[in-house]
Amino acid sequence: MTRLHALTGTIGALLQATTQQLNSSAAFYLIDAKPLPVCHPVRHRRVRLLREDGAWFGKTSKGWFFGFKLHVLRHIDGRIVNLVLTPGHWDDRAPALALLEGVEGGVTLGDLGYRGKQRAAEWAAEAGMLVLTRADAPEKKCLLAQVRQGIETSFSQLWHRFLDRVFSRSWRGLWNTVQLKVIHYNLWHAGVLSK
Repeated sequence: MTRLHALTGTIGALLQATTQQLNSSAAFYLIDAKPLPVCHPVRHRRVRLLREDGAWFGKTSKGWFFGFKLHVLRHIDGRIVNLVLTPGHWDDRAPALALLEGVEGGVTLGDLGYRGKQRAAEWAAEAGMLVLTRADAPEKKCLLAQVRQGIETSFSQLWHRFLDRVFSRSWRGLWNTVQLKVIHYNLWHAGVLSK
């Protein structure tokens, strides 16, 4: 683990290289958050792992978890362009501005966790990003659901790369592991690596 910590700067540089914005690509993105539980629900009462580093109880549509949330901004072509790791109890909209400022404007499609006219106006003013949800266009619900399926596919592919199991004992170790998985995902998506 010490060797992985020593590579933090290199991992960050590699991540930046694989998430760079391509000038010729359309400015259309998908945004979502996924829980990273650090233990099984049966251990919730006695868990202490990563508590000092920010792990906290959060709730999703599938129930309670203890851990972190991975917030991801994905380009429509499949490449992950920005990511943020937060405590599990944070609102999905809290780190959205940090994700959106990593790119230069465009249109982002999010789930209902990103709705709200005040937040949408803030994101448009500060990041030049139009964020749409199902609540903004209820008549286009089916079309939006098909496009949103792309981010769910990305998450399932990341989870297939063992992001669903946290073996890290520190926040820094967890963050390095997440970055390595995203680097692998982006390189695989670009056709540089095989599965």
